[in-house]
Amino acid sequence: MPLRVIASAPESAGVFRLDQFIAAVATERLWLTDAYFVGTAAYVQALSSAARDGVDVRLLVPGGSDLPVVSAISRAGYRPLLEAGVRVFEWNGTMLHAKTAVADRRWARIGSTNLNIASWLHNYELDVAVENADCAVAVAQMYEEDLERATEIVLQRRHWTRARPLARRRERVKRARSGSAGRAAAGALSIGSAVGAVLTNRRPLGGAEANLLIYSGFILLGIAGVAVLWPRLVAIPVAAIALWSAVAMLVRALRLRRRIEPTGNSTTPGPCSDG
Repeated sequence: MPLRVIASAPESAGVFRLDQFIAAVATERLWLTDAYFVGTAAYVQALSSAARDGVDVRLLVPGGSDLPVVSAISRAGYRPLLEAGVRVFEWNGTMLHAKTAVADRRWARIGSTNLNIASWLHNYELDVAVENADCAVAVAQMYEEDLERATEIVLQRRHWTRARPLARRRERVKRARSGSAGRAAAGALSIGSAVGAVLTNRRPLGGAEANLLIYSGFILLGIAGVAVLWPRLVAIPVAAIALWSAVAMLVRALRLRRRIEPTGNSTTPGPCSDG
């Protein structure tokens, strides 16, 4: 059967581009299984847009993980997906380590790449993309069997909560059909979103985000302790980051200045000196 072998190397982002493309072209379904889901803002937007356009988007992740911090970050990102109509399930068994995708009964991906920035951009990974209807149907059937042993996460009173297992809950979650034009989802899966919510009080925090904030709080306490006892250990990396940021900003500013004619207050772009 036709298939493509995708051997990813650091900074190649081959599977990331493929996943973005499949999310954009899927018309009927997009069912994903992942062990360490921490989607980027762009990928969350792609999944949310597909769900708003009527695609049956589902995500199956572990209910318990060998990396609790990653699990907490993953759960903190459920809300933007659920609000867009993506269905999220947590596996009830032991650690789930599968990485699969099936789209529109004719395409499937199986391999080692997780849906997170480390796998997409920094790791050596190996996947196959299979373009065969029989294979896609087989993967979809196994996916449905897995969902029988999973718990669906649903929104309730503006917080997500664990619903009854899928085997006892057959009603479908109503999905918005308003389309994605001009209203793409913008929820980034990151620690910053939860911390920002606390500082600005712009949206209620769920239980998963509370766990994430506990982890973040202890990490910040540790950094504060190191700063008090060994200030150089903190000062040196902070100084290096500040220096790198300053140089990058100055270089960017010089390039922008060169694109503007130096006559009067004109902002007419001139020749690009840096190509």
